[in-house]
Amino acid sequence: MSVTDPVADMLNRIRNACSAGTPVAEMPHSRLKGRIAEILQKEGYVRKVEGEPRKVLRIHLKYFGDRVPTIRGLRRASRPGLRRYVKAQSMPRVLGGLGVAIVSTSQGVMTGQEARQRGVGGELLCQVW
Repeated sequence: MSVTDPVADMLNRIRNACSAGTPVAEMPHSRLKGRIAEILQKEGYVRKVEGEPRKVLRIHLKYFGDRVPTIRGLRRASRPGLRRYVKAQSMPRVLGGLGVAIVSTSQGVMTGQEARQRGVGGELLCQVW
């Protein structure tokens, strides 16, 4: 089955797994989705990321106490029908710095804060809080 927007599919799978309280979200692997998952792990939103290229990507979700997910919200900013590009100076701050923006730049996929520090802009993929 072909998916027209793999990043949106990834975010929906994570959102659905958090709503259901399941420990793992599985999806087809790609380099872009793997890098987004690594950023989520580095920022403390997920526990562990497993996966081999061209196979299944497993994201072990993180919960507070009584099954309250650490990921409160996910929003796809740029989509295939309407790409959203931002400059380094106008990089959005998610919830006043409490969330994270994920940006695809010429130097790779990174957080909005990293892109702002390096002075590079790019496509705003998603926002997580």
